[in-house]
Amino acid sequence: MTLLDAPQYDPARARRNLLIAQCSVGAVLLLLISWWLVAGRPVDWPWNWNRYLFGRHAANNFLAAVEADDLTKAYGIWINDKNWQQHPAQHSVYPYSRFQGDWSPTSPDNEYGPIKSHKIAEAAHYGNGVLIAVLINGRKTNALNLAYDPKSGQLSYAPPGVTLYLGP
Repeated sequence: MTLLDAPQYDPARARRNLLIAQCSVGAVLLLLISWWLVAGRPVDWPWNWNRYLFGRHAANNFLAAVEADDLTKAYGIWINDKNWQQHPAQHSVYPYSRFQGDWSPTSPDNEYGPIKSHKIAEAAHYGNGVLIAVLINGRKTNALNLAYDPKSGQLSYAPPGVTLYLGP
């Protein structure tokens, strides 16, 4: 066989290769759209979507624990340390006693009262993390703004004066 001798054209093989290519592109697009939907439909680059996904997941787990009045579990989610009770001195910046004062249903510092339900209204990129606006107890305004740090996995309050606009 010389360099100029081409193999004979096989229409079945060409059709099969085209079908494989089309199915591969379709599967990648389907996975990309599914990932976008699960991450909460963020308006950001795809390599940042996991920030939204993990931030929304941490906020949901945290607020579900607060709703169940399981503050020890909620504190572990807040500081991203499930075994925080074995070394409470490491978390002296925001100790558990202060956390109880902020999130306990009977605390006078808790401006939301007993938290019975929550809904994540919006999540947006802020600095290196994600800012999450949560509507507590069916409220339509005055959302609780939490910040999620993807490097440490910790939740915190949003910086003063920083809120997400939820519309009129």
